[in-house]
Amino acid sequence: MAMSVTQYKRIAILGATSQIARDLIASLAGAGERHLHLFARRPDDVKKWLNVVGLPGRYPADDFSLFGEHEFDAIINFVGAGNPAQVKAMGNSIFDITLRFDEMVLDYLRTHPACRYLFLSSGAAYGSKFNEPATRDTPAIVAINDLSPREWYGVAKLHAECRHRSHPEFAIIDMRVFNYFSRTQDISASFLITDILRAIRDKAVLKTTPDYIVRDFLHPSDFYQLVRALLSAPATNAAVDCYSRAPIDKPNLLKAMQEKFGLRYEFTEAQAGVNATGGKPHYYSLNTRAADFGYQPVFTALDGVLQEATVMLSASRKTHISEAAKNYHDI
Repeated sequence: MAMSVTQYKRIAILGATSQIARDLIASLAGAGERHLHLFARRPDDVKKWLNVVGLPGRYPADDFSLFGEHEFDAIINFVGAGNPAQVKAMGNSIFDITLRFDEMVLDYLRTHPACRYLFLSSGAAYGSKFNEPATRDTPAIVAINDLSPREWYGVAKLHAECRHRSHPEFAIIDMRVFNYFSRTQDISASFLITDILRAIRDKAVLKTTPDYIVRDFLHPSDFYQLVRALLSAPATNAAVDCYSRAPIDKPNLLKAMQEKFGLRYEFTEAQAGVNATGGKPHYYSLNTRAADFGYQPVFTALDGVLQEATVMLSASRKTHISEAAKNYHDI
């Protein structure tokens, strides 16, 4: 019989300092989930964040060294890099870090075989080209004789997925995230969407390349819904791609942000931002296998971006006004 998320009395969250992990924790808390155990390399940061979001002492937060001392019904692994700048900074250590924490969970499953394992993978596991969107028949392509640093992140995720498929006896599902956006996004990160938001906030002109790209921004509530669906479904060993109701291309994204927020932009041939994992013109998936588990996204990529950006920009403006007032009184 399938179990609901709330029937999973003990859920471990690994990498609880990441943005997407924190969004999920907030969603689970909002749904009344009481038995989460948060693990991070900086557990004090997690405890401080719990205080900030109104969840002081709600969940235990510990160093990874204590992970094996507890019993869990499900484990969700978010350990990794959250933005292109972090991916670039990690360099080849992404292989060791991904392997280390993945092996930690696999060792746990060997003594707790009934435990579920959700691994946060990436669309980059398919490769770095994406001249067209991924489908169920898309193979992973690795330039084995000319492997560049921008492909290390995707290959690390691919290696993890291969390890998982080699253990069909374990209930492991890899969740390939392509693009994710929420109001908690670090606005200083090097993404197209954060470049847009900074330009709006600062009343500056966005300078961006004219290249045509398509992105599929996953809304936090749809990610939460997908996690619920995967944990509630019968145990299996598989991989699913994350997707919204519909992706958005760059021209229409820029137009919508112009109409909604007054974005000003101009095209330039100079490459802006950090391109850590390749250009990926059509970085999204038409592989809807997640629907087999009961997943039905509510938001389109554009709907989600507009909703979250509205809240984010409003909060940013209030912060700027508050800081300006403080500076005035400090003079």
